[in-house]
Amino acid sequence: QVQLVESGGGLVQAGGSLRLACASSGPFFRNYAMGWFRQAPGKEREFVTAISWTRSNTYYADSVKGRFTIFRDNTKNTVYLQMDSLKPEDTAVYYCAAGRYAAARDMNNRDPEYWGQGTQVTVSS
Repeated sequence: QVQLVESGGGLVQAGGSLRLACASSGPFFRNYAMGWFRQAPGKEREFVTAISWTRSNTYYADSVKGRFTIFRDNTKNTVYLQMDSLKPEDTAVYYCAAGRYAAARDMNNRDPEYWGQGTQVTVSS
């Protein structure tokens, strides 16, 4: 069973930065990927970004390209989400996720198997 624990959420002013972390525990199986979703108040959950453990490729939603960066630390089994130039519309609960994917972009097409509990990110005007 894969367990995911998020950290790093908080309150930041528009234009600022935050870094989220997602620590994971095994098993780590073939075609494994981790990523991030978010859900704003009154809106549906949306895909943000993902990284493939198999090929180390990444994929980003258009709304965060150029502002958000996903990267991993294999020694800690941790994935990070660096968020820069934050906007009020980025305010949401951010969820770490993991599942069986051959490529990072596939997480945008099929929901992951495993989810963290979420961490709140609030961007003030």
